[in-house]
Amino acid sequence: MTTIYDVAQRAGVSPATVSRALSGAKGVSEATRQKVLAAAKELHYSPNYIARSLKKRQTNTIALIISDITNPFFTTLARGVEDKASEHGFNTIFCNTDEDPKVEAAYVELMLRRQVDGLLISSCSDGESLRLLARKDVPVVLVDRRITHSRWDYVIGDSEYGAYALTRHLIEVHGKRRIAIISGPLVLSTSRERIEGYKRALREAGVVLSPEYIRVGAYKEEFGYQAMRELLAGSFSVEAVFAGNNVIAVGVIRAARELGVRVPEDLALVTFDDFDLLSALFPFLTAAKQPAYTIGAIAVEMLLERIRGEKIRERREVVLRPEIIIRKSCGCP
Repeated sequence: MTTIYDVAQRAGVSPATVSRALSGAKGVSEATRQKVLAAAKELHYSPNYIARSLKKRQTNTIALIISDITNPFFTTLARGVEDKASEHGFNTIFCNTDEDPKVEAAYVELMLRRQVDGLLISSCSDGESLRLLARKDVPVVLVDRRITHSRWDYVIGDSEYGAYALTRHLIEVHGKRRIAIISGPLVLSTSRERIEGYKRALREAGVVLSPEYIRVGAYKEEFGYQAMRELLAGSFSVEAVFAGNNVIAVGVIRAARELGVRVPEDLALVTFDDFDLLSALFPFLTAAKQPAYTIGAIAVEMLLERIRGEKIRERREVVLRPEIIIRKSCGCP
């Protein structure tokens, strides 16, 4: 069995240098690191991570708990997390809760039992999972959604601004007044903030807020579909819709198509988040595009600072503004 001493002899360095080079520690030149990696590869050396974790009380593993891996926003965020974690020599365990608080609590408990060094979480509630984390001494960074009274750092997109900008565009550029919003549950900060941005744009324009135009439920295609059917079947004369995220927008389009309502000719549509690949092939949805990859990468950097025990007393708050991308769905050419 190949040992660290064999690798050290082949590379012409000390065992301590091999250990530092393989763990990504500072104080090792890039040339030496590459020499050690080449020697380890030649000798088929595999570090004993279990023994190392017992000695250091660190597993070099973090967990990312997200609410819907099928949502392109979270897929991109997860890639940012994985890339940045890997860059620092950390592995990432991905957990998908499907917006179910019970599943989220079970994953949190499992990750704590597996002794991950820290967690990134986009929580679907403020319930048991967060109470469990609050009782444990484990670094946590919130992503996408903030918990108002928590002590944890967070990295999010500016939901209020994005919703405000999109709604204002519908009013000022296209003259829309009867604008509906279909969004996620009010327990989530993203939904509350997007509704507030929508309301602010209406207030500033002197548009009377109609409660029947506000539909909250879930960040799911099926909810967008059902809510849009109800709005179109009613006597609300909806001129435009702000979809709380791109998945809801898909449901809105499906419902409109089934009822013979054309987007954007009969109904203007704007949404939060973007479909990168789809939009490259077929630019259609006007959207507030969040920097999902950057959110994930920044969150990892903040989490690793906490894991390393750097002296950071205050909770840190990073809020990134989305890019407003104007396309055809709102009625623009």
